[in-house]
Amino acid sequence: MVPTFSPVDKGRANGRRLVNLPAVLESALPRSYTDAAGRWLLDAAATARQILAFALITLGVMATRFRRARATVRPLIAAQIARSGIRLLPMVGFLAVALGFVVIGQMVALLSHVGAQNLVGMVMVTTVVRELGPLVTALVVLLRVGAATVIELGTARALGEVEALEALGIDPIHYLVVPRVVGLAIATATLTVYFILATVFSGYLFAFVQDVPLTPGEYFSQIALALRWEDFVLLALKSLSFGGIVAIVSSFQGLARPLQLTEVSRATTNAVVASTLACVALDALFIVVYLLM
Repeated sequence: MVPTFSPVDKGRANGRRLVNLPAVLESALPRSYTDAAGRWLLDAAATARQILAFALITLGVMATRFRRARATVRPLIAAQIARSGIRLLPMVGFLAVALGFVVIGQMVALLSHVGAQNLVGMVMVTTVVRELGPLVTALVVLLRVGAATVIELGTARALGEVEALEALGIDPIHYLVVPRVVGLAIATATLTVYFILATVFSGYLFAFVQDVPLTPGEYFSQIALALRWEDFVLLALKSLSFGGIVAIVSSFQGLARPLQLTEVSRATTNAVVASTLACVALDALFIVVYLLM
């Protein structure tokens, strides 16, 4: 009589481990969601403290050693500006035109239909100049440059290149982090201005196609009258801060702890999440400042 084997017996006989789906789900889900939330908050607070310390160290190096080795550092800064600024111009321009057509143009047309043309300038300044311009630009820089920075620095740390720099007497913060912070801050600020201008022009173009009774002179004069000198100062501070946050968080995730090559992807995900949360939190702080002005 030939013995028969069930699928479980066959799997065990071949040395394969069968997955117990209920057990996997039970181990993946926390036993207590309050404990999981508490652990997440503690981990987030510890990470925020470490990133703040890393940022202070970077600022200290910038203040004390920025003029050292300028022949080496300046080309690195220029390379970062070209990488995170010039190369992203087509993508930022496309997003600005799309946002102007899809959102801003429809908003201008709606305000004109309800007889609120005099609010166009204030709405444009509030939505585009103060909020969408800096935040969207920072997210684009984060996804295209910040993630690549984590991969580059994490791989260098995993392969021992950072330790090799230290053995040669080269400060990794001065050589690897400072050029990225300066370059990403300048690139983000420049791209933000480019994004705002393209959005404003494309928004009026959509409104013109929709036969909105609003001349170009009225449209741009309302925007100019709605702008204040505080808007330019806070826009510069916000965009520069967003670029610096992306650079610091990405560099921290790549350099702050020893990594294996298999951990680089997790560090990249952590950098994207942490940078997004930090930019949103800083944006909320700027909103408070706008309300108090």
